[in-house]
Parts: sequence; C-alpha cells; structure tokens
Amino acid sequence: MKKILSLVLLGLIITSNSMAYEEANYEVVKKNNIYEIRKYSDRLAIETSISNEGSSFRKLFNYISGNNEKNEEIKMTTPVTQMEKKGSMTMQFYLPSGFNKDDIPSPSNSDIKILNIKGGYYAVIIYSGRASDKNFIKHKSILENELKKDDISILSPPIKATYNSPFTLPLLRRNEAMFKVNIKNKGEI
Repeated sequence: MKKILSLVLLGLIITSNSMAYEEANYEVVKKNNIYEIRKYSDRLAIETSISNEGSSFRKLFNYISGNNEKNEEIKMTTPVTQMEKKGSMTMQFYLPSGFNKDDIPSPSNSDIKILNIKGGYYAVIIYSGRASDKNFIKHKSILENELKKDDISILSPPIKATYNSPFTLPLLRRNEAMFKVNIKNKGEI
C-alpha cells in the first residue's frame, strides 16, 4: 500500500511540475523570514466581477480558450488573483508577456474587462494548503501586522493569489496574500 501511495504522490508531483505556466515578472527587492517585497513591471490582465467563483473562473477561462473576437487561444498564466474593487470582488488572469494593448483580442463577453496593471512594489507572504478564505485571511493578517511593525504603508486591499489547479495536493500548493505597498525611501530596501 505504501508503494502505491508513493507512486501516486510521485505522479502528482511530476504532473504538477510539468504544467509550467508563465508567471507575472517581478524582482525580489527585500526578503525576511515572513514576507518579501517584489517589484512588478506593468502587466496586462483580464478581469471579471465575482458572482460566484466558479462562474468567474469559467468566464475568464473561456476567454483564453478562444471565446474572444479573434477566436484566439491564449496560454494560461499564473497567478490567478482575487481582490475587492469598488465594493465587489473581482478575479483576474494575467495575460502572457508577449501581448501588448494593441494586439489583445477583445472579449466576446461584456463581463470581461482588459486592464493594464501598473507596476510597483508588493509585499507578499507565501503559504501552502487550501486556497480557502480562512487560510487567506490568516496569512493576510500576518502580513498586514508585519508591515505595520516595519512601518510600510499599504496602498491596496489584500490580494489573494493562487498558482495551482484544484487537483494539486494542498501540501504542494502555492498561495499568496499580497498588498501593494509604498516604499518611502529606496535606501530602506
């Protein structure tokens, strides 16, 4: 039985590692035992409001699967992010770096918006386990408290970032809680 479980686990690890997606580009500018501060470049994303997570994910996934004006399939990227905007929750997929604002296919679904996310500094705490609200709130609170202790100004609502499919074992999942932050003096980094 142990041998079978070991083989299944090995297969899951190989499968999850072989499904490499392009990740939003960043540079780590500061790191401690709890969080890191990343400098992100501008990036393009698609976004929709969350009525329920499944339908929001499906709308975005349909867009990258070819349900757009050019019927163009677009590679999946990571992370998938969720955050509150203007009183409602939104979900975002980043677009591959090869796209620019002039060659992005327009969405066929009016619920999907294309946006340019301005680059900047983001404080990030990485955690494994399920991408549940409870797990996210726990880690978001840890990050928020550490940033306050370190006198780093938070500029955004908390952002939930997930990197793995729901079929990835919770122990092997990469999740993040993040905030856009203000770095007062680059000498502090």
